[in-house]
Amino acid sequence: MAHVRVIFISSLLFLLFSAVAAGLTFDDSNPIKLVSDSLHGFEASVVKVIGDTRHALSFARFAHRYGKSYENEKELKMRFAIFSENLDLIRSINKKGLPYTLALNDFADLTWQEFQKHRLGAAQNCSATTKGNHKLSGDVLPERKDWREEGIVSPVKDQGNCGSCWTFSTTGALEAAYHQAFGKGISLSEQQLVDCAGAFNNFGCDGGLPSQAFEYIRYNGGLETEEAYPYTAHDGTCKFSSENVGVRVLDSVNITLGAEDELKHAVAFVRPVSVAFEVASDFRFYKDGVYTSTICGKTPMDVNHAVLAVGYGVKNDVPYWLIKNSWGDDWGDNGYFRMEMGKNMCGKFQTLHLDNVKQMHIT
Repeated sequence: MAHVRVIFISSLLFLLFSAVAAGLTFDDSNPIKLVSDSLHGFEASVVKVIGDTRHALSFARFAHRYGKSYENEKELKMRFAIFSENLDLIRSINKKGLPYTLALNDFADLTWQEFQKHRLGAAQNCSATTKGNHKLSGDVLPERKDWREEGIVSPVKDQGNCGSCWTFSTTGALEAAYHQAFGKGISLSEQQLVDCAGAFNNFGCDGGLPSQAFEYIRYNGGLETEEAYPYTAHDGTCKFSSENVGVRVLDSVNITLGAEDELKHAVAFVRPVSVAFEVASDFRFYKDGVYTSTICGKTPMDVNHAVLAVGYGVKNDVPYWLIKNSWGDDWGDNGYFRMEMGKNMCGKFQTLHLDNVKQMHIT
């Protein structure tokens, strides 16, 4: 009987989405009511399995919104228990009056260990940038910077269940540099880096570093476009073709380990910069505000996630970095987050590379 109920839930979910689609296609007289009725029906079905317990309706709405499906009743109950723990965590942190807030998202039915496996790379030794070569100038820094306003930042992407954040940090920096130099956008191949950059101490879906990705691109002779070498979110065999190269990089610029003044100068006057830091367990549920943490590490060995710094500013008297993530635009603040500036927060900026657009060209 339990098996039948779970099958019914999965089938109902499919039928509900089909009904909504049909209603919209055939101009149902009240599509809003149709969606509402579908949700209520789904909620009732989930409650039949897990009981009318605390968080049951919240879990049903979460599963409905994100199109979740589970193999059997045992897994559904397990995911509900995980969801409940995560919801309690979110609510407890939001009560502390911190400068940021958390919210439920697609990751709410995953344990922290599962999230680390699917979305983060293994911790990397990022001590290679102890001494940087970015040149500071005497120019007065603007109070705020947001490269999105100048139109050179490419759309937010989603790395999926693959620890390939380092590839998205790399392509994000190169896409911005390309747009800045040539006046038009480009989407570059993360999958090529996943499949082909292993000789440069990168590990595909198990992690890597933007600095080592830049070195691979430099010595390989370029990076293909996304269209030519599309993303699969899985490790694969290298299929590089020089005929499809979109950009070439001849050099990159290091920013000194932990030197936020150098980073701020680079972000202010040059372009978006690849950065890396350690993700703490609550960060996966970030929604808005300026993220800060007392539990994340601050050493070169703690880094487990690479992203793209696209600006900086001040919010409610807290200085922050504006950063583009690679977990889709439904995560955080439309795919972005703000992190407190001035404290080398979470080991941020332990490994930073800035590609030099003057030494980069269309092929």
